Amino acid sequence: MNFLFWLTLVLFITVSILLILLILIQKGRGGGLASAFGGAGGSTAFGSKTGDVLTWATSILFGVFLLIAIVLNWTANARDAAAKTASITTATLPAGPTPPPPAGMGTAAPTPSSQPASH
Repeated sequence: MNFLFWLTLVLFITVSILLILLILIQKGRGGGLASAFGGAGGSTAFGSKTGDVLTWATSILFGVFLLIAIVLNWTANARDAAAKTASITTATLPAGPTPPPPAGMGTAAPTPSSQPASH
């Protein structure tokens, strides 16, 4: 699941950058500030039909963007749920047998009468 998450994240960032660039090279419908200052030229940079092709490509890339966003959300939720399950499992597991405390730490020292006499 971790590999799918990172792969989807890299694809999402790549598609986002491509979508930004594709939108930026399109000509605005209203002319924007360029027409206000007399800078709106009559010629297009890539020919007269590029608006239709770029609009079509933007629509397709936006659909891919949405699909990748949904898959990324799904993988992130699954990854988060797995991490929560793992943390709950490790928190509720018994620690196992506890080792006895070192001598002199909270226990009474053995009395000399309880130890066998050595001669």
